[in-house]
Amino acid sequence: MTFGEKILKLRKQKRISQSELGDAVGVTMRTVRGWEQEGRFPKQNGLYKKLADVLGCDVAFLMDDGASFVTSAAEQYGARGMAQAEQLVSQLGGMFAGGELTESDKQAVFEALQEAYWDAKMSNRRYAPGKNAGPSAVTTPDS
Repeated sequence: MTFGEKILKLRKQKRISQSELGDAVGVTMRTVRGWEQEGRFPKQNGLYKKLADVLGCDVAFLMDDGASFVTSAAEQYGARGMAQAEQLVSQLGGMFAGGELTESDKQAVFEALQEAYWDAKMSNRRYAPGKNAGPSAVTTPDS
């Protein structure tokens, strides 16, 4: 069950609208709709706790590996990182749709791809001067 499906199911069980849920956790109705219908994830980890409190569930139930990965990418790299992570999670879900891998194999593949994503981000940070690169992060021929 996806993050959005979990939110939708719990919200319906509590008999609250998207707007009411949004008000309760401090987001807009459009944001809640994005979670439920568009496969989006919260941009801050703190929202998972608020959602769990309002919906009467455990944070761990809401925050699967995909949600955790996307939220971490959003916190570290902003909207662009979030979009890249969401795309990776979506593509990975499509790859698993055939159902030929065991759950442990799926988990291992997902963890390997997450690690590759973080490694690529760190590697790119070293060579991209700008606000995300510290002074020691940029390599020069003299250093």
